[in-house]
Amino acid sequence: MEYIKLGNTGLDVSRICLGCMSFGDATKWTHPWVLNEENSRPIIKKALELGINFFDTANIYSEGASEEIVGRALKDYANRDEVVIATKVFFRMHEGPNGVGLSRKAIMSEIDKSLKRLGTDYVDLYQIHRWDYHTPIEETMEALHDVVKAGKVRYIGASAMYAWQFLKALHVADSNGWTRFVSMQNHMNLIYREEEREMMPLCREENIGVIPYSPLAAGRLAREWTTETNRSKTDKAQQSKYGATAESDRLIADRVTMIAESRGVPRSHVSLAWLLQKEAVTAPIIGVTSIEQLEESVQSITLKLTDEEIASLEELYVPHKVVGAL
Repeated sequence: MEYIKLGNTGLDVSRICLGCMSFGDATKWTHPWVLNEENSRPIIKKALELGINFFDTANIYSEGASEEIVGRALKDYANRDEVVIATKVFFRMHEGPNGVGLSRKAIMSEIDKSLKRLGTDYVDLYQIHRWDYHTPIEETMEALHDVVKAGKVRYIGASAMYAWQFLKALHVADSNGWTRFVSMQNHMNLIYREEEREMMPLCREENIGVIPYSPLAAGRLAREWTTETNRSKTDKAQQSKYGATAESDRLIADRVTMIAESRGVPRSHVSLAWLLQKEAVTAPIIGVTSIEQLEESVQSITLKLTDEEIASLEELYVPHKVVGAL
């Protein structure tokens, strides 16, 4: 495993981050393909054995069940001082007018609940899951600063927003002497590259660590295009992201296949290697449902694409409707 600093920090994280949305309780989540605790724990244990020290979850994943599973597994299998636990806040966690968003009340309440579910005294990276259009960003940034100063959070990050929003948040933090975001968890892969227009240049300029989610486009860039899985048949979120551009996206997937076959490696290696060679990208967040998928993803860090291969992968891209930030 290779390790890298997370943005402009001294924090060392593995170049592959394990996304933990796949772990939880299907009865509490819109995704029926998630793994229960019995099937999740071997994957988390194997990730640690492979050198992964970076784990990303969220309070909303299976209504907190993901945090509980991840917390118990890491307590049993890992040294807390060496693992980096990331979680997120924003989406609705209970009924009522204050059950959603990034108000001071919501953040102060949800961080304590996440800590309890994770079974830890602090979170290494606390991220806002989306932009809150109904709460002043000043209120959100001050609340995040306060949870850092209280020792409940080490660093803060953001996810899935427009570049102007992210820059506004950074400016508010800097202007008030508050803790600033150190990372951006955005939607980026070979068939969705809209982040390269504004967000990626901003992150490079500000030395923000980029930890892109959906690096394999929910598996589309890791298997035969026509292959169906339980997730591809039931995951409405991924269908909304990629369904409208399937025809043009398939051409890029075919190019991934061509390079993978010429290199003698799995498709996922090519797709992840492309991301890992992008400036500012710290660690793609991979979601897996098997140890085989996990091992394959980790092996991708050794593949270095040539300039010609990168150009070949990128030349077929066409503009996509912005998703993720909305």
